[in-house]
Amino acid sequence: MSAITSIGQSVAQANQADAANGLAENFDTFLTLLTAQLQNQDPLSPLDSTEFVGQLVQFSGVEQQIAQNKSLETLVSQSAVTSSTAAVSFIGKEATLSINTAPLQNGQASWSYALDRPALTSNVVISDSNGKVVFETTGETGTGLQQFNWDGKDNAGVQLDDGAYTIQITSTDDTGQAVPVSTSVKGIVTGVDFAGDEPALLMGTIRVSFTDILSVRQVNAV
Repeated sequence: MSAITSIGQSVAQANQADAANGLAENFDTFLTLLTAQLQNQDPLSPLDSTEFVGQLVQFSGVEQQIAQNKSLETLVSQSAVTSSTAAVSFIGKEATLSINTAPLQNGQASWSYALDRPALTSNVVISDSNGKVVFETTGETGTGLQQFNWDGKDNAGVQLDDGAYTIQITSTDDTGQAVPVSTSVKGIVTGVDFAGDEPALLMGTIRVSFTDILSVRQVNAV
């Protein structure tokens, strides 16, 4: 985490330094030209100072913009550090996530799902990480939170390897209309991935966005 933060800070500082140095060089050139023009102007037809004042104002505006960018980059860097620290604090805790992919570990995987209204039928399909359907069955049709536990065996009774598996629940009512189903997964946060634009939680090999978090609690909480 510290390495990532330091790299970001180094890039931001380099950009700020380049901008400041470029402004300083241009301003020095401007002053040199201004001095030369003032020294060589025709006394009977002096140069209009309005243009010089306008250019000075422009340089001042650019200088202020660079200062504002520096402040914003500092805030972004501080925000990244805060986000990284917060993400690490999730490790070892149990998170409830609004996803439909769960880890199969030691031949056990479980999902929770809820129907918006009673259904006539619920079809449960489980696929592996390659999208291949490995198990199909029927599920509960009542409203409220339902639990589906899977022993990791396919429909032929063969025990499948541990890994990430995705559940798809399709429910219909007595008129044939689809019943909305929301799926969630509980699991222990095992790590944090900083490879993307934003930190993501890891549950084994499953990468989870912070926007999918429904709740987090201590494992030993009552």
